[in-house]
Amino acid sequence: MLDIRTKHVGGIPNPAGTAVIDRPELSDGRLLWRIARDSQVLDVNSPYAYLLWTRDFADTTVVARVGTEVVGFVSGYLRPDAPDTLVVWQVAVDSAHRGRGLARQMLDELVTRVRPKGARFLETTITADNDASNRLFSAFARAQGAHHARSTLFTSDLFPDGHDAEELHRIGPWPATTTQ
Repeated sequence: MLDIRTKHVGGIPNPAGTAVIDRPELSDGRLLWRIARDSQVLDVNSPYAYLLWTRDFADTTVVARVGTEVVGFVSGYLRPDAPDTLVVWQVAVDSAHRGRGLARQMLDELVTRVRPKGARFLETTITADNDASNRLFSAFARAQGAHHARSTLFTSDLFPDGHDAEELHRIGPWPATTTQ
């Protein structure tokens, strides 16, 4: 069983086999690209895009580390025209670490981090044949006690390369975080 912890200010020990969920560093960009490429499911962006992601969207992206190795990530951003909405761009876990709940733990941690910024909704797009992502986001919505709406956002004819249609998943609202 993989022990999963969240890194807090000052850090925590990272014993072997323990995944620590953390903010990405610039040097992680190449590792995110590799994990996305090796997933054989995700649309792989350029290595440059992953470097930008670790720099410009580090507040809305998390990585999972086991020891010094990055073994997963969730990338996202707050929509400029709807800052109460976290858009999850990609979720990926290295094949050696799948099936242990790591994607869900990273997603939960990312939402915990953006709630104080006013985020009350999550959006992502998923193709109909991506069973793992469909299960992940359905389970996430149930656990949040939040509404989960689905609708077609990008039809296949909008893509230049025969890409399958992308269905929008909108989850929320969840209760706003209160300060004590």
